[in-house]
Amino acid sequence: HFVGLRLYRNGVLGATCGVGSRSNQLNVSPWDDKPFRILPSGKKTYLDEQDVVTFIDPPKGLIPLDPSSYNPSAYLWKKIEDIPEERRHRLLRLLKPRLVSMAWQIAGTRYEDPKLVKKSASTLLSSSNSDDVVVEYYNCRTSGGPTIISWINSFRKAIFTCKDGEAYGRIISGSLLAAVADSFSPLYFAVRQLKEVMATEQPCDLAYEFGDGLYDIKELPSGFPRPAKHPYPLNDQIVMYVRHLGPGVSVGQAWQEGTKLEQVPRKLCGEILMVKNYTSLQENQ
Repeated sequence: HFVGLRLYRNGVLGATCGVGSRSNQLNVSPWDDKPFRILPSGKKTYLDEQDVVTFIDPPKGLIPLDPSSYNPSAYLWKKIEDIPEERRHRLLRLLKPRLVSMAWQIAGTRYEDPKLVKKSASTLLSSSNSDDVVVEYYNCRTSGGPTIISWINSFRKAIFTCKDGEAYGRIISGSLLAAVADSFSPLYFAVRQLKEVMATEQPCDLAYEFGDGLYDIKELPSGFPRPAKHPYPLNDQIVMYVRHLGPGVSVGQAWQEGTKLEQVPRKLCGEILMVKNYTSLQENQ
């Protein structure tokens, strides 16, 4: 157990047991049976999501146990699992860039647990036996992306498997102008099982290889445009390395590895948080 987090949770509950104002009351919503607090501003703060934030970045007064006595990624996986699927998208707002980078580091401890390393954030990639093209959508957020692809700070991605078992994905930008560009130059990538980031030799689960974009995809999801050549810098050997963080939640690093042998790989942006969109699994893009 994580002592600091338990004390934090107990502190919250303790503050709600006495007689107090509405802002200090603990509530159990009848529709999701999950406790939350009403802040002075009137906003709800759910304890499950706050547990994740507090575990990744505990207050100075709350000290965790010796990391060698437990696996941080296993604990974080369980805390994410405790969040109802329809509320996991809140992590995109709660986890600031610094915490997403810390989440990448915590996810790295998952490879020390032989049972946990077999788990996947994607049910589609871990158990796809469908005869149809199956799609999963994710909302993604990062920071520090170059101006030329500023949409990368907030975008969506689609992951889909074909009947032949191959898996591909597509980046879907957020703005209207970028969406128009998407239809003419869609950003497809191939999903590969990979064990380490090339530039750092750190462990990972998957690699999204963008290549030049001209993938020969046999079956596309309904409404998806045909692949086309990627514009720069997406055609400069961009690879996004992914670590599973919890059910429906992943964290990634995007690297511009370059097509020239002498080119030194460099990170394209900050770490990327990716959360499955459970409310719009059937979309037409």
